[in-house]
Amino acid sequence: MFDDFSMGSNDSSMVSPMTPMESVPSKMSDFYIGLALAVSSSLFIGSSFIIKKKALIKLANGDVSQRASEGGYGYLREWMWWMGVITMGLGEACNFAAYAFAPASLVTPLGALSVLVTAVLSSRLLKERLNLLGKIGCAVCLLGSTVIVIHSPKEEEVASMADLALKMKDAVFILYVVSVILVTLFIVIYVAPRYGRSNIIVYISVCSLIGSLSVLSVKGLGLAIKETLSGNQQLTNLLTYFWLGSVAACVSVQLVYLNKALDMFNTSMVTPIYYVFFTTFVILASSILYKRFSSLGRAAPQEVRCWAVIVRCMCPSRLQPSTVRAALERNTQIF
Repeated sequence: MFDDFSMGSNDSSMVSPMTPMESVPSKMSDFYIGLALAVSSSLFIGSSFIIKKKALIKLANGDVSQRASEGGYGYLREWMWWMGVITMGLGEACNFAAYAFAPASLVTPLGALSVLVTAVLSSRLLKERLNLLGKIGCAVCLLGSTVIVIHSPKEEEVASMADLALKMKDAVFILYVVSVILVTLFIVIYVAPRYGRSNIIVYISVCSLIGSLSVLSVKGLGLAIKETLSGNQQLTNLLTYFWLGSVAACVSVQLVYLNKALDMFNTSMVTPIYYVFFTTFVILASSILYKRFSSLGRAAPQEVRCWAVIVRCMCPSRLQPSTVRAALERNTQIF
C-alpha cells in the first residue's frame, strides 16, 4: 500500500496538497455559508411560530372543541398551520446544514435570533403586548442561554454507530432517558390537567424534555445516514430504525404540546422560555451521553450564575393584564 502511494506521489499529474494560504479562502467561505444558514434558520423558525399562532387564532374563532388547548386536533385541517410546520422544517434543515460548515459555538447561539424574530413579529402581526419586565426577562434569557452554550464543553466525537451504541448502554444515560419519560408522563397525566391553563412552564417542560431526546435521535439518525453515504451500509442496522422511530415519536409529542402552549399563552412569552428550557435539557442530555461533566472546569460556576439571573428576572415577569382579548392573550404565570 505504501509502495503504491510512493509511486503515485511521483506522478506529476497528481494535484499537490493545498497550502495553508490556499485553504484560507475555503475556510472563510465555509464560515460565511454556515453563518448564512444559521441566520436563515432563525428567521424561518421564528416566523413559523407566528404562522402557527395565526392558524390557532383562526381556529379559536370557530369550533372551540377543536382547539389545541381543549385537546382537539382541528389545526391539522388548517393549511396555514401546515405552512408553519413546513417553515419550521425548512429552518431545522438550514440549522442541520449549518453545522457542516460552521462550528457549533457559532451556530447554536445564533438560534437565539429566532426569539427576537418571534418577539418582533408577534408585536407587529399578532398585536401581543409584553411589559417592561417581560422584555428584560427575554433579553436576559437570550444572554444567559447563549453564555451557557458558549461555555459548555464540546461534545466528544462519535466515530461510528457502534461507538454510539456503546455509549447508549451507559447506566447514567439509561437513567436519564427513563427519568425523562417518567417525568413527562407525570406532567401529562397529573400536572397538565390541573395547571396547564395557568402555568406556561407545564407544556413547555414537556416539549423541552422530549426535545432533548429528539435532538439525540436526530444526531444518531444523521450519523447513520453519514455512514451509509460513506459506504458503510447502515440500512440493515436496527439502531437506524430505532432512531427513525424515536425522531417521529418525539417530534409528534413536541408539536402537540407546543401547539397547546401557543394556543394558551402569548407567543412572545412562549418562545424565549421554550428556547432556554430546550437548550438547557439538550446540553444536559448531551453532557450525559458524551461524558461532558468531567471537563466542565471553570465554566460551571458561570453557567450557574447565568441561571440564577435568568430565574430572578423571570419570576417577577408575570403578565396579569386586567383586560385581554380571549383569543390573543392569556394570564401568563411563569412560576
